[in-house]
Amino acid sequence: MLDARGIIAALRDGRGLPGDAAGWFADGLASGDVTDAQGGAFAMVVFLNGLTEAERVGLTLAMRDSGQVMEWSLPGPVVDKHSTGGIGDCTSLLLAPALAACGAYVPMISGRGLGHTGGTLDKLEAIPGYRTDISAKDLHHLVADVGCAIIGATGDIAPADRRLYAIRDVTGTVESIDLITASILSKKLAAGLQALVLDVKVGSGAFMKTMDRAEALARSLVATAEGAGCRAAALITDMNQPLAASAGNALEVLEVMDTMTGNAVNQALWDVTVALGAEALLLGGLASSVDEGADQLDEALASGRAAEAFGRMVAALGGPTDFVERYPDRLPAARVTLDVPAPRGGYVTEIDTEALGHAVVHLGGGRLKGGDRINPSVGLSDLMPIGEPLAAGETIARVHAASDADAERAAAAVLAAFRIGSEDPDEPPLIHDRITL
Repeated sequence: MLDARGIIAALRDGRGLPGDAAGWFADGLASGDVTDAQGGAFAMVVFLNGLTEAERVGLTLAMRDSGQVMEWSLPGPVVDKHSTGGIGDCTSLLLAPALAACGAYVPMISGRGLGHTGGTLDKLEAIPGYRTDISAKDLHHLVADVGCAIIGATGDIAPADRRLYAIRDVTGTVESIDLITASILSKKLAAGLQALVLDVKVGSGAFMKTMDRAEALARSLVATAEGAGCRAAALITDMNQPLAASAGNALEVLEVMDTMTGNAVNQALWDVTVALGAEALLLGGLASSVDEGADQLDEALASGRAAEAFGRMVAALGGPTDFVERYPDRLPAARVTLDVPAPRGGYVTEIDTEALGHAVVHLGGGRLKGGDRINPSVGLSDLMPIGEPLAAGETIARVHAASDADAERAAAAVLAAFRIGSEDPDEPPLIHDRITL
């Protein structure tokens, strides 16, 4: 007879986590039969002792199966992407419609900002009327019709993870790679995916600051997804500087639309989107090689077909029907803007990217505590990249704020986050590694 105390004791004593125990515990988390204290003890013993690969797969599947698992009958592969979070990382908004334009179907269940990192749902909700909370039935119809939908998880998706996630947050067990893996994949696999590409960030603005940690997480995610029956690959991408030149919800949507429509292409944002999409098309059987997949993604973006799919998705989810044509007029703008001048000439040699993320949060672009309302118009734009030559007084960033006082505080934080030196530094690569089985 299984019970929480016995399962925790077995893990503590090195006797492992068989599949039936993982299933019982996940169901108990979802139903409330497992207490918060027992959930915390479980998380801590996994954090300290770890899981085998088979046990990690078993826990992931158990958490997936604690709620609804979607099923699809579509003429193309069902694929998705997950990022571990960064600053100016708005690739999802480009990637989902671009993949749809290439014949894939993308039910992208996304999240909100976490800590210093931005959230895809928060960005999309900067678009007036856009709804992220739709039913599973509506999601099926929308994905079949448009090819993609970016929404939030319903209460029926992986409820065991929602409970365990909250427990981990207050018990010092967030950093467990086993629990991170099960958390990410239980929600993604509940969407009924056939293929998943992972974007694992590394650097000063990422949760994984070192390559060793990023590689360990990427390998865990790929092996566990494959073990659970979903084809997967991971790219380790750079977060030593913001990916886009903007950080903030409406500002990032504006940059995405400039790139998607060809009005002002951010090449780094384009290149990472294409690299991730090429992996997804290869995994989904829509391309015979990464190069072929990249060519398809380039064409979908350059031709405007991705922008068309994005516009249809926005309209279907309650946003303006003319958003693609009139996005600069449809997005909110901050009341105050303030340019941040470089204190000296030289080169941008280093950026504390996490500090920039915190600056956006303190402007009101993220949450300092649960329940905080987000101001979609605030943030940073025109962020200078590493290696950029500067003259004294030249703008290194522009602050968008709700008040003069907020703008001044953010400007000071931005100045502190930029390092300016006399020698031209080596620029970090956009993509550090590719992880597959």
